[in-house]
Amino acid sequence: MTETLDIKITKTTHSRLQETDFNNLPFGKIFSDHMFVADYADGEWKNFQIVPYGDISLSPAISSLHYGQSFFEGIKAYKHDDGQVTVFRPEKNAARFNKSAERLCMPTLPEDIFLQSIAAVVDIDRDWVPAKANHALYIRPFMFATDPFLGVAPSGTYKFMVLLCPVGPYFSKTLRVKIETYYTRSAEGGMGFAKSSGNYGGSMLPAKKATEEGFDQLIWTDAKNHEYVEEMGAANVMFVLDGKLITPSTRDTILDGVTRDTVLTLAREWGMPVEERRVSVAEIIEGAKTGKLQDAFGAGTAATIAAVGSISHNGEEYFLADPKTREFSQKVLVELDNIKYGRVTDTHNWNYPVL
Repeated sequence: MTETLDIKITKTTHSRLQETDFNNLPFGKIFSDHMFVADYADGEWKNFQIVPYGDISLSPAISSLHYGQSFFEGIKAYKHDDGQVTVFRPEKNAARFNKSAERLCMPTLPEDIFLQSIAAVVDIDRDWVPAKANHALYIRPFMFATDPFLGVAPSGTYKFMVLLCPVGPYFSKTLRVKIETYYTRSAEGGMGFAKSSGNYGGSMLPAKKATEEGFDQLIWTDAKNHEYVEEMGAANVMFVLDGKLITPSTRDTILDGVTRDTVLTLAREWGMPVEERRVSVAEIIEGAKTGKLQDAFGAGTAATIAAVGSISHNGEEYFLADPKTREFSQKVLVELDNIKYGRVTDTHNWNYPVL
């Protein structure tokens, strides 16, 4: 157990809170007044600070810019009706953060430091947590290498930071998705399970091409033969097929999503048959053709529960039932909101209170 962090706090002299239109919160473009910063050097984490949000000075030679040692997490804080602010399941993000660090040959961060840093900066900027349905404070912890050295080797120094963004819904409509059959997000033995910045950089061209074709998201498939579903661009993907909740099993090509785990936990508690396994493209398309595919949605921190309206594959588009008529995804969406916003008893202790 780490002792309470000694955090140097420098508060802003000019809050932007009153200048912010909370009825217009484009995702990831508006930042709160403060950010958390810490450094790793000489084998230890140090220099814990909360400072006003703003630019930072870095050498143009830092290795993260040249060799990609950079990754992040995504978490949300919610405001309850009584004013309490809680962060949803940050312990899961802490564990995944360290898996990413290990895969990218970067130092791990003790869970207590991860949790305390988030709680401290959210506490200072708690007035930035929107008090509105379908809104939250998005939390972006990230780490990057800072050695000013042009050589292919792990950095010896790193910076850990936490940014906060008040946000509305990530998706505001039912998704039209395309199954990707050429480009690859991640291969076996790679780092698809890590939230590496490079994973997202490599996905942008195919995502742009899909957008130009009128699609909202891609469903990525396996790198070898493009026969198996892996995940969507912004979320894990889940299906209700012939009465069963089915989702690709996690492996080194698939992100172990926190929302994914939450949905699976609730489904099992409700007695819903659940299958975590390889999911073939063929069975999903066959289910869409026959009507056995009753539901499809993305599950993620940013996306929450994002309904899929149609799935396209090899030029053919298959339409699913109206999302409002789908029993499971509607039920889990309501339950997740009730838990996150404190409307029901949190029997799993998923809400981490910011005191």
